[in-house]
Amino acid sequence: MTTALVVGASRGIGLEFTRQYLAAGWTVFGTHRGEDDRRMLGELGAQTLKLDVRDAADVAGLAWQLDGEKVDVAVVNAGVYGPRTSTIAQPPSPEEFDTVLHTNVLAAMRLVPVLAPLLAPRRGTLAFVSSRMGSIGETNSSFGALYRVSKAALNMVAKLAHNEYGALGLRVVVLHPGWVRTDMGGPNADVEVATSVEGLRRVIADPAGHPPGGFFDYQGRAIGW
Repeated sequence: MTTALVVGASRGIGLEFTRQYLAAGWTVFGTHRGEDDRRMLGELGAQTLKLDVRDAADVAGLAWQLDGEKVDVAVVNAGVYGPRTSTIAQPPSPEEFDTVLHTNVLAAMRLVPVLAPLLAPRRGTLAFVSSRMGSIGETNSSFGALYRVSKAALNMVAKLAHNEYGALGLRVVVLHPGWVRTDMGGPNADVEVATSVEGLRRVIADPAGHPPGGFFDYQGRAIGW
């Protein structure tokens, strides 16, 4: 049985990954924080795992919750945007910086050594949901500055994971889902969540066309770092 782990499975892009992998007949482990989310994911058919990515003990405990499992795909989707008014001319407060960087970056750094041993035996894929807003080469605006900084840092985490674990069989990719109509993206976003995730799943499923260590959008196009 093919197995996926979705970190941040209870809403938006993560929830859609959960739905689509379940519909394809996969076993899906989905992480959640609250009881309502646990029940909702369970009703969909997912195996549920309690995880607050900002809690180091929770992240460390993920390994024993998955003891003995071999995972084919892990999608790290948990993330926050932070202050909408953030620009380089209006720096974030220490509390805003701490929340965004802990959630989007430190959590990923803690997850890598936990997830890599679950994926490498099956030459699995560790996919980070990032954003084109984290591309340094393609940046032409300062809006969303804190989010941009966090996603650029996340991209570096992914590159480091590729360098560290690629030789063991782990494939690491970074994904840009587009501007998606979710709670984070808002109602005016231009991509349906189902369309985005269908495209991202095609990228994940195509290691020949989308090799390890790459940064790709939901349409399969490479993005500059």
